[in-house]
Amino acid sequence: MTQKAIFPGTFDPFTIGHYRIVERGLQIFDKIVIGIGVNTGKRSLFTVEQRKDIIKQAFADNDRVSVESYDCLTVDFARNVGAQCVLRGLRTVADFEYERSMAEANAKLAGLETIVLYTDAENAFVSSTVVRDLYLFGKDITPFLPPKVSINKIIQ
Repeated sequence: MTQKAIFPGTFDPFTIGHYRIVERGLQIFDKIVIGIGVNTGKRSLFTVEQRKDIIKQAFADNDRVSVESYDCLTVDFARNVGAQCVLRGLRTVADFEYERSMAEANAKLAGLETIVLYTDAENAFVSSTVVRDLYLFGKDITPFLPPKVSINKIIQ
């Protein structure tokens, strides 16, 4: 049986920290579906299509990773793609409480297990919020993006 996980998030944008969680997750799972949650109440810097393009660039050579957007509950998205687990990354203690409550809700609603990986120490400070702020102030965000990703190709 193929072990498949979803890696859900808004990924605005998908960072080197996200990339490393997926890379490490591939040591556990056969396939990972990166799910871009669409939240119409949240204003994003990058469009869903731009976020998809960033992720597709990052994993262009890896057929074990796919990317989809969704506008339903994460448990329903997992069921729709045939995933058995949710993969999540933790950067800080503050992330822990949120992730724990989500994991418990997903388990209660659908029996969906959550696997948590700690972010690599060198990427613990990298968040989508930090990267967005740097981008908005005209700074080079390349060091905070996955290898092979060119933001210039995305925003043209």
